[in-house]
Amino acid sequence: MQEFIKQFNLTLTDEQLQKFEKYYTYLVETNEKFNLTAITEREQVYEKHFADSLAGCVYIKKGASLVDVGSGAGFPSFPIAIAREDVSVTAVDSLGKRVNFLCELSHMLNLNCTCVHSRAEDFARQHRQQFDVATARAVAPLNILLEYTAPLVKVGGLVLCYKTDESECETAKNAERLLGLKYQGCFSFHLPSGDRRCILKYNKVKDTPLTYPRGQNLPRKKPL
Repeated sequence: MQEFIKQFNLTLTDEQLQKFEKYYTYLVETNEKFNLTAITEREQVYEKHFADSLAGCVYIKKGASLVDVGSGAGFPSFPIAIAREDVSVTAVDSLGKRVNFLCELSHMLNLNCTCVHSRAEDFARQHRQQFDVATARAVAPLNILLEYTAPLVKVGGLVLCYKTDESECETAKNAERLLGLKYQGCFSFHLPSGDRRCILKYNKVKDTPLTYPRGQNLPRKKPL
């Protein structure tokens, strides 16, 4: 992983590498009790979860506040928190068991992370435009993701959506316009296995109208 993440201008200390190993061990142990990930083989976890998550660091400024929506088992927020100790991370997930796992992990690794049990739209209404960066990975189609994340980000901030390609950008143009975002392009890279990944970068250029995010699960029922 050290060699791979050099392209993101990252180098990990021995202590940080030890934290990733503890993360892996605890992830696999907990996964036996309830499903966190279908990927459990060590090299696959390091490549497809840890290394992939760290790619977003290229866009995150020093001392940034970051909110991760639909954190699941902590991707991409927890690898970022390990590698970038200057970043203040808030991880939000709607499932209590996942949040309990993240809370225990944060304590175990002594990370600068706050873990919140909440639906994305509820959290966004309560924490409007409080963060420098919002991330989301493997949560929902892009136009839905943007409604969950854009209200959380300050004007001048970023929304980073982890995807396999940029094919959803066209269908998300209406959401982009309504939510005060401006698409800035796709950071494309390949994992060591050759699998292509990309991070879609959106700048927050104006306030998100108070109408968004909508309640009653409307972002999923009637996507923008």
